[in-house]
Parts: sequence; C-alpha cells; structure tokens
Amino acid sequence: MKLSDGPLRVTDQGFFGPDSPTWKIWAAPTALIGFQRSVVLEHFDPNLTAAVADSAGIYADPFGRLDRTLAYFLLVATADSKTAIEASEHLMDVHRKATGIEPITGKRYSANNPASQLWIHVTGWHSVLKCYEMFGPGPLSAAEEAQYWRDCVVAAELQTCDPADVPTSRDEVREYFARVRPTLALTERARTGMHYLLRTRDRGAKLRVGSSLIAPATVATLPAWMRTMGGFDQPGLLDAAYPVAVRLAVRAASAQHAAGTVRLGRLVAPMTGDILRRHFAQLAAPETAPEGTVDPGEARRRYGRAAHAAPAS
Repeated sequence: MKLSDGPLRVTDQGFFGPDSPTWKIWAAPTALIGFQRSVVLEHFDPNLTAAVADSAGIYADPFGRLDRTLAYFLLVATADSKTAIEASEHLMDVHRKATGIEPITGKRYSANNPASQLWIHVTGWHSVLKCYEMFGPGPLSAAEEAQYWRDCVVAAELQTCDPADVPTSRDEVREYFARVRPTLALTERARTGMHYLLRTRDRGAKLRVGSSLIAPATVATLPAWMRTMGGFDQPGLLDAAYPVAVRLAVRAASAQHAAGTVRLGRLVAPMTGDILRRHFAQLAAPETAPEGTVDPGEARRRYGRAAHAAPAS
C-alpha cells in the first residue's frame, strides 16, 4: 500500500467528515491501544489465526504488518474516498492470496471470508471506541455514539462482510459477541500470536518496550471470559492502577494537540504517523480541504478498479 505525500483529502471529505465522532476517535492517541486490543482478539477466529500463522507476517515483519493494518483502518476513517477505495481494493488483493487449510477443522480458510472480515471489523471499531472511553476523554454522548455505529456500518462496505450483519449499537455488539463466542477457539498458534502481539520479546527495543507498556492497558479493557480464554489475565490491582497512569499519559500527549499524537504515532507506526500528520495538517488549514462526503457505493463507482476497466470487446 503506497501513500502519497500530498494532502490526505483531495477528492472529498471521505465517508464521515470533520464533524463525525469517527474522525475524533480514530485520530486519538488511544487508538493505538485499541489497535493492539483488536489484533490480539483477531486470533480468537481460527481461520484468521491460520492465515496469520501461515503467512508469518507478524513474526517476519511485525512493525510493517501492524503499521499497514492500522494505516488501512485510519485511511478508511479519515482519508478521501478515492484513497480509501484504493486501499480497500489493495487489501482485498492481499487477502485473496491468503488461503490454506485450517488445521483444527481441516477445512479451507480464506482471509476474505465474510465472517472473518466481520470479526476483524467489529473488534476493530469496538476496541478503538472502548479505549477512547477508558483512557481518553470518556464516553460519547448518546447522539455521537449512535452516529459512530452508523459510521461503522458504512466502513464495513469496504470489506467483504455484509453491512447488514454489522452491529448498529452497543447492545447489538454484545449480542454479536454472544452469538459468535461458540465459534471462537484458542489454538496453540493463536495463543502464540496473541502473546507475541501483547509483549513482543524477539524484536527491536522499540517494539518490545512499546508493546509491553501498552499490554496491561489492553488487558484491562477485556471481559473476564476473553482473559481466561486467552490466558492473559492480570491482578485486579494492575487493572485499577494502570488505567490511571495511561489516562495521564494520554492527557499529556493530548495537551500537545496534534503534534503529540503525530509523534506518538510515528514512534510506534511510521506510516500511520504520517497519515495522522496529513490529517491534522488539513484540519488546521480547512481552506485546503475539499467539500462534501461520499458514500462507499458512489466512491466505488467513481474510483474503483471496475470503473476504469476497459469495456469488453
């Protein structure tokens, strides 16, 4: 996924626009914690575990893989619709090659499987909101939360899952987790991947220190059944004390406004940090931004690969 150095929004204001809770939440420093949470939970899906383990991307290039994944989510949330559609089509091309045999069931898996894509999508959007509430400014207003889940459904149109299956409220998220829980599993490879992403031990100091510092905050956001199933529970004292420290750190970063968030993003994920830099630069200079938002269907008609394909002879 190649990104330009120019403005993040050229064709339009993307799918959500500057007044949306989506821009606020996905561009907050707490999104980094939410992202660690979501990629750990991804491994509860046996098919995703097989895809991640077979590709070995998180072990061969953990910084790159995590950075590219977070960059994708951030582009969908904040970039113009042309950039988001191009990123979506590129990601589906990558996932199209990620197929194989899931060793527990012996059935073929695909990273583009709609059920697996739904799990990635819901855990991602839920995790980022959860960490924004716990470590950032706190809960959204009722109107903002309702809009956030409507935005979540819109963003799902860029993946292979059916938007009609996407939860549209906090209660529906709980119902979704209850419904899919019997299909989740912890295999040996899943446990290895989860714990590697929580506390990376065999890579550079930056990743080792960063993941270990964030890990207790991530675990503090999880329900008891996920902790028990994943084997990464922690003492209640840590649950009580660590969020306080994280909230103070987030407040310090936020006090520097965009600069603090960009520096934090670049430290952990350079591509993501650059997207944040471009995002905040246009917020500070609104005269450089285009007007209007676009829905994914219209964006795909304008900028999708099929729109520019040569007509059949």
